[in-house]
Amino acid sequence: MSRLQVVSGKGGTGKTTVAAALALALATEGKRALLVEVEGRQGIAQLFETEALPYEERKIAVAPGGGEVYALAIDAERALLDYLQMFYKLGSAGRALKKLGAIDFATTIAPGVRDVLLTGKACEAVRRKDKSGRFVYDHVVMDAPPTGRITRFLNVNDEVAGLAKVGPIHNQAQAVMRVLKSRETAVHLVTLLEEMPVQETADGIAELRSARLPVGRVIVNMVRPSVLDATDLELVRSTPRTALARSLSGAGLGGARRGGHAERLVDPLLGQAEEYAERYALEQEQRAVLGDLDLPLLELPLLSEGMDVAGLYELATELRKQGIA
Repeated sequence: MSRLQVVSGKGGTGKTTVAAALALALATEGKRALLVEVEGRQGIAQLFETEALPYEERKIAVAPGGGEVYALAIDAERALLDYLQMFYKLGSAGRALKKLGAIDFATTIAPGVRDVLLTGKACEAVRRKDKSGRFVYDHVVMDAPPTGRITRFLNVNDEVAGLAKVGPIHNQAQAVMRVLKSRETAVHLVTLLEEMPVQETADGIAELRSARLPVGRVIVNMVRPSVLDATDLELVRSTPRTALARSLSGAGLGGARRGGHAERLVDPLLGQAEEYAERYALEQEQRAVLGDLDLPLLELPLLSEGMDVAGLYELATELRKQGIA
């Protein structure tokens, strides 16, 4: 099982929700997981109904079996100060640079620096060990940028390592890429059973593979319950209207006489069945496209009560049932 689990997906697919549920699933049975946010949206805090996350690792949930989930909202400016202290021992000089605006310049203007800092901080958490030599976290889960940006985001250290041929920047970038391109890492893509998210998922996987980044699973989120299958839909199409009216009448939904209540229900029911059939056909087409990607496919249900902390635990249980942990 990979120790760094990166979760990406098209906007609106629920990648942050899936990342949070994944962290809970991986922390089950006494393990410890760190859930990392890199986009500054405080989406994790909202999901767990807690106050905004600071730039420090904070316990936000207890998983079934006594495991723990910690969370960290990585701030690029603070990460750069950490970097300057780690490699150049700048201390108060680093804080002076921040006051002068140099830190803000480096993280917003300098190409790639921001992403190097964000990925570097997550990889540091993956490698970190305690005094006994054990890893501090069994798993690190990153709520990463959307699919359209994920390959460049993860691969930016390769570019930086190529630009800086020697020195601490080069060494740091190489160390990060050794984690990101190893078996320690898996990049999961979240999608819906809709044409645009599925196509973006397929494109994202192609880009990740081209960059030799390790693709994990495709996670289909918000899957609606199956009411009728292909056999049921064919039966609806082939059954005469009069027979449907008699069936409704037999179920106590009005008389069977012509123009009766049961007969008036036939048209709206057939209309609903037709809408369902169209959606069913579209979803089956998208499942076929996803199946051609040759990756493990997981499905998470659409929760009728909406998303809250209880819903996260429900999704975490579903992920474990499907073998994510």
